[in-house]
Amino acid sequence: MLLIPLSLLALARASLAASSTAQQLLVNDALAAILADGAPILGFDGGCSQSEKTCDWMRNYPDSTKLVHMNLPGTHDSATWNYTQETQDSLFRFTGTDIPPASTFQCQNKSFFDMLNLGIRVFDLRFAYNPGNDTLGFHHSQALLAPDTTVEDVWFGFYSWLDQHPTEAVLISLNYESGTGTPRDLKLEEHIYDIMTSSLASRYWVQTNGSLGTLGEARGKLTFLQRYDYEFLPASESKRIGIQLPPEAWTDNSPIIEIVYNTSTDQIAYIEDYYEMDGLPIGAGAAENIQWKYNATVAHLENATLYNPDQLYISFASAEHDEDVETPIVIALGNGTDTPGVNQKLLPWLQERKGKRFGIIMLDFFDSMPGLVEAVIGL
Repeated sequence: MLLIPLSLLALARASLAASSTAQQLLVNDALAAILADGAPILGFDGGCSQSEKTCDWMRNYPDSTKLVHMNLPGTHDSATWNYTQETQDSLFRFTGTDIPPASTFQCQNKSFFDMLNLGIRVFDLRFAYNPGNDTLGFHHSQALLAPDTTVEDVWFGFYSWLDQHPTEAVLISLNYESGTGTPRDLKLEEHIYDIMTSSLASRYWVQTNGSLGTLGEARGKLTFLQRYDYEFLPASESKRIGIQLPPEAWTDNSPIIEIVYNTSTDQIAYIEDYYEMDGLPIGAGAAENIQWKYNATVAHLENATLYNPDQLYISFASAEHDEDVETPIVIALGNGTDTPGVNQKLLPWLQERKGKRFGIIMLDFFDSMPGLVEAVIGL
């Protein structure tokens, strides 16, 4: 038998340990670089304590819980949190100056990591080409939100957060933003398809097609709500994940939308997305606009509490009325004096119905109304 001196064994073990440490440092450095690239959308993760109600709130629910039975707080146009007039002015070389004020586009004021730590579990995102048409980034209509941040950067941020919070499940609603002035072509569709079907995506995205399934199946992963079609890449339809909510079925500016996303099991998404009070005359004022939006939202939420318990409900509490100069923050939070916004009016409505099923509720400026996320969840 060959005897190896203990000193050599110790040296070998130390060498392996050093190699492993070096590899881990390399991985950490690479992740840090990616998260830095994604920071204009992701922000920075300051962490949260499990003693905070909204940190890992899903850990209190059994694995068998169906996602369609849960109350899930979400954010509308999530990636707009860092979009200010200063940002818009700095990007005029890409967007031009013929663009509405930044207040028209901004719907949030918390970063993605802050949203996650504060309990948000559904994100509404819109993608298109970044400047140069080589990478994909995030937009809100004409607004380019972060020209150097890519979809891949942001997905890595979600992966990183979920690694630290394996009891949680996050839903991503992804739509193609057609109002950017950038091209939509085969290369774009191949790019987003490759991102969503990569080997890394297969680890972090729920691979079930046509069903939302249970919380246990979704923990530690992202669930895909696909709001765009492939116009140039029909072969891509051979591999689908999540559920498809096609744009042609998502009726524009409607308080009542029904989309059958699985014909074999008759799975339906009931959606309220009444975002522009076009029935109101110009000059109606903030109070009237807010009341119309609030009425549409609570009517849909009331239906969620009463009907179709095994179907998906999505209610958007977000809106604007551009022609009447009622921006998203005015609709959400009122005028700051005598007119409360949708968020203020919605909070007591939800609290009075604690224990009811509401489904997904998409919010603007959610954090400006303390207790709103907790009321959606039912904490």
